[in-house]
Amino acid sequence: MPLVRIDALGADPGRLDALSRAVHEALVETLGIPDDDRFHILTGHDGAHGTLRYGDYLGIHRDEGIVYVVITMRSGRTPGQKQAMYRRIAELAHAYAGTDPRNVFVTVTENEPIDWSLGHGIAQYVTPPA
Repeated sequence: MPLVRIDALGADPGRLDALSRAVHEALVETLGIPDDDRFHILTGHDGAHGTLRYGDYLGIHRDEGIVYVVITMRSGRTPGQKQAMYRRIAELAHAYAGTDPRNVFVTVTENEPIDWSLGHGIAQYVTPPA
């Protein structure tokens, strides 16, 4: 049950949808996330009312094509699975949205089953619905 937030500079709804599809397919392929488990928050920044900042940290030259992908998910994935996920997100973001892989910035935050309520005020991973 990942929760994904995608922020992109100068992104119209079509590009945001393509980025969302890229991230979701990568999660399904590399982590085995169920296909119908898609909870994404998509935000395009126009540079005037909202913008994104970036630098050339670690020698990676980023530009106005920057995309931030923030994934919150339950803990338990191996470093190898995460590396495969990062690689696949960058590949699919390039294929679907034309985003240069150097501009795909991904971060993962992990938590525990008790940290999720998927509706009805119940922590479904701890107390399954009756």
